[in-house]
Amino acid sequence: MQHTLRIGGMTCAACSARVERVLKKLDGVESARVNLATEKAVVDFNPLQVRVSSLKEAIEKAGYQILELSKSPDEDKIRKEKEIKTLWKKFILAVCFATPLLYIAMVPMIKVFPLPFPKALAPMNFPLIYALIELLLVIPIIIAGSRFYTVGFKNLWRRSPSMDSLIAVGTTAAVGYSGYNIFEIAGGNFQAVDSLYFETAGVIITLILLGKSLEAVSKGRTSEAIKKLMGLAPKTARLVASGPEGQVIEKEIPIDEVMPGDIIAVKPGTKIPVDGEIIEGQTAVDESMLTGESMPVDKTPGDKVYAATINTNGAIRFRAEKVGRDTALAQIVKLVEDAQGSKAPIAQLADVVSGWFVPAVCALAVIAGGAWYFAASGGAVTLPAGKSGLEFALRIFISVLVIACPCALGLATPTAIMVATGKGAENGILIKSGTALETAHQITTIVFDKTGTITEGKPALTDAVPAAGFDAEVLLQITASVEKLSEHPLGQAIAKEAESRGLSFLPVEDFKALVGLGVEAKILPKYQEILIGNKKLMQENRIPLDELEAESDKLAGEGKTPMYAAVNGRLAGIVAVADVLKKSSKAAVDRLHRWGIEVAMITGDNKKTADAIAGQVGIDRVLAEVLPQDKAGEVKKLQAAGRKTAMVGDGINDAPALAQADVGIAIGSGTDVAMESADIVLMRSDLRDVPTAIALSKQTIRTIKQNLFWAFGYNILGIPIAAGVLYLFGGPLLNPIFAAAAMSLSSVSVLTNALRLKGFKAD
Repeated sequence: MQHTLRIGGMTCAACSARVERVLKKLDGVESARVNLATEKAVVDFNPLQVRVSSLKEAIEKAGYQILELSKSPDEDKIRKEKEIKTLWKKFILAVCFATPLLYIAMVPMIKVFPLPFPKALAPMNFPLIYALIELLLVIPIIIAGSRFYTVGFKNLWRRSPSMDSLIAVGTTAAVGYSGYNIFEIAGGNFQAVDSLYFETAGVIITLILLGKSLEAVSKGRTSEAIKKLMGLAPKTARLVASGPEGQVIEKEIPIDEVMPGDIIAVKPGTKIPVDGEIIEGQTAVDESMLTGESMPVDKTPGDKVYAATINTNGAIRFRAEKVGRDTALAQIVKLVEDAQGSKAPIAQLADVVSGWFVPAVCALAVIAGGAWYFAASGGAVTLPAGKSGLEFALRIFISVLVIACPCALGLATPTAIMVATGKGAENGILIKSGTALETAHQITTIVFDKTGTITEGKPALTDAVPAAGFDAEVLLQITASVEKLSEHPLGQAIAKEAESRGLSFLPVEDFKALVGLGVEAKILPKYQEILIGNKKLMQENRIPLDELEAESDKLAGEGKTPMYAAVNGRLAGIVAVADVLKKSSKAAVDRLHRWGIEVAMITGDNKKTADAIAGQVGIDRVLAEVLPQDKAGEVKKLQAAGRKTAMVGDGINDAPALAQADVGIAIGSGTDVAMESADIVLMRSDLRDVPTAIALSKQTIRTIKQNLFWAFGYNILGIPIAAGVLYLFGGPLLNPIFAAAAMSLSSVSVLTNALRLKGFKAD
């Protein structure tokens, strides 16, 4: 049996890993997958051995909350918006108090360019008032960040430390030592005013609250793709039923009431409500929202139709076969949900290190303080004048914790990501999460959807080849004049090209669309019979094609759709229409090849057409004739082969694959659903932004690694000094003031290094 639970209180990868461990320890639980981004746990278990109530109880005992599963995306969205609003309020509160706190703490130390400062707060003249004002200012900040302490210390107590634990330990050390120094000041030791670190704790909490707020905004978008997919399906259907006296009538019913076997009528220009098979009528159906392919598909009795596709030009009746959760659209919704739920969060290096760093530092602080206390009590070491063994040991203990404060460690990753995402936005690259930014540099295979991504996604005239005795311009004028009356996108593409060339349209009579064949018309008095369409139409009218048959095959081999034109029983020429390449496609592929990245193309087109497009761009791997529901499966196969995969697409049918890929990249001109399902959105629809996004990721990862080096560098150098190693050999003892200075310097280094990303330039 499988059950899904929504969990509150998870803040990092260490939290989700702990929930997984707790669930897997229960008898009867076969597997547990916890997704930090969606805050959901999917548990497979034996109901004979364990109940759902036991699963919930285990999670709550681990220190997390069970939240009610939303019945709709709207409920989930409201809950997320409330959470984000609360976080922003806490951040604003923290900023309001952190700003004057930082000013009061820093201004007295500035001697070169003195700034205005109230005399009544002068630390050397009124140290106790100065210290108490700082304490009063930091209290609201601590209240705003109280969750860091409740969660951080709980996780520490349960031997599963997280980033919250690092924040809680470091800021508590700073506040605790500062509180101790207030008592020192009150006792007459006015020099202790130099050992206040309230501003350190206040600024750390404020910056972390900002990061948490931005993270919540990103996570709050997870339900948007599902909501928009669900909104595509029509809400009603026209049921064909028997009326009074045996009359056949059509009545509108809610979509939920449609049952398999019902006969449904669909008018031109409306959406098809459920999946089924046509029993009456002929039409062309726009399936682009489902397949991504721009060309409407001709449909006759016996052909299948799918929910939410658009009936363009003919009235049809069809027998409902799949309804509700069984429709193709519903299956795509499920695929997106599954892909989002199965994507494991990437553990941040800081979270991994925190599992060892926090307990190690705490243990080291206790050991160092205890060792000095017993050494001093036994007379093994000489203490500084006026210091007792307990006071000296406490100073060592606090110094170790202060210098190990995780400010720089906590800022190393988010500051780089914040600067990089801002820089990406400047270049038209919307990066929706830090995870995507961190993962992009590892990509080894990029899969591009064809239609609307590599190509423009709409047909355009590419060739007009006249037969003997005809002029190319005349051929285009005749075909465009007739096709202007057609509703078919291929015909509209021909008419649009003629109009752009300034050709006049001739008066057309007796126009008739031939479903599955083409069109026929007259342009009197000269052209008594005009036929435009496929080879079958020419064969039925005994029009010889030998003259241009080789040319037709050549055009088809290039991925184009050739259409024959015949005038008065004689072949006049061929006009070819194709979904043309974007100008940026080849340049993007070439740049990716220079980095050694494999480029694949996925499409529902036949292999011949797909190979033709791939040859023009330089694609390495072609995945042709792939059904919409199988695109995510193809991405899974690449991932199973050990390839770090990115998917680039624009259609609704691309949404499951975008969610399944390690990094989903959507074209900004594509559907809203594709953009919501993706991790990165290219707002300019320029494929050259794909390698630019990867380049930005590479530079960001370098910056993060440098930041972590500096963050750990200060700790590695400073902790031994804080523990009194140099004092053992006659060297100096690290004053907590310098410990805090070193900690602040590490933060400044990290922030300055992150700001270097502002110099990133797209190639």
